[in-house]
Amino acid sequence: MSAKVFLDTNVVIYCYSQDEPEKQQAARECAQADQSWISTQVLNETVNTLRRKFSLDYSQIGAVVGELNQQSQLAVVSLGTIRKALDIAQRYQYSYFDSLMIASALEVGCDRLYSEDLQDGQKVDNMLTIINPFRGM
Repeated sequence: MSAKVFLDTNVVIYCYSQDEPEKQQAARECAQADQSWISTQVLNETVNTLRRKFSLDYSQIGAVVGELNQQSQLAVVSLGTIRKALDIAQRYQYSYFDSLMIASALEVGCDRLYSEDLQDGQKVDNMLTIINPFRGM
């Protein structure tokens, strides 16, 4: 059985950023997993970052959204996801938005979460391992 992986916004952004080619390559390798997932939260954060930091116009952003739709499966944030995120935030002391992403990954059964910002190697609920794909770069 292949791994189900979840991508944090920063990993998605590195797929499109030309500033750090080594990180871009690592991010693209993460995104090419057989079963890669993002959430509606990650998608919204990606749109916002591409507009604000990269000054892409909405047609360019629409093309990125289309690519992400082809490459990844989409986890929809629900009230249940929010409740799980609140529990994770309390137990693990992550921020609410980080906990929301973790909750989304757990809900769809991912066993890896690729993130530059979270604690590398942390295991959440004995099911999800956080991995920094850029460690040592």
